[in-house]
Amino acid sequence: MEKQPLFKGEEIFELIPQRAPIVMVDTLYEADDVSGKTGLTISEDNIFCRDNHMQEPGLIEHIAQSAAAFAGYKTFKDGLPPKLGFIGEIKKCKINTLPKAGERLTTNLKVLGEAAGITLVSAETFVSDTLIVSCQMKIFIQE
Repeated sequence: MEKQPLFKGEEIFELIPQRAPIVMVDTLYEADDVSGKTGLTISEDNIFCRDNHMQEPGLIEHIAQSAAAFAGYKTFKDGLPPKLGFIGEIKKCKINTLPKAGERLTTNLKVLGEAAGITLVSAETFVSDTLIVSCQMKIFIQE
C-alpha cells in the first residue's frame, strides 16, 4: 500500500511562495531532516512546455521548487510561512532527456550542507524509473 503524500494539489501553496503560471511542483510525497521527494505532472499548457516537451529551464525550476517545498515543509511544521529562495549556483547538471506533457516527474532531494542561509542540495528527477535530470544546486534563502 502506497503512503499518502504529505501535501498535494492546492495544499502545496502552504509550502511554496510561487503561484501560477510558474508552479512546478504539485506534490510533496515525503520529507525528513535531510531529504525529500516531490512530484509534478506536466500539463500541456505548462509555461515551460514547447513542442509537447518540458524544456530545460522548466526542469531546473522544478528542482528549485522541489527544494522550496522541502524547505517550506520545515517552516510549516514550525508554524511559519514559506521563505523566498533564489538559485545561487547549479553544478554537475546532466539532462538526459526532455519529458513529455502528461508525464509525471518524481524528484529525490538530499541536503548536502547548510551554512549562512545557503543550502546545497543534490537532486535526481525521474519519469517512471528513468533518470532524466541530476544536479547539485545552491539555494539562498531570504530571511
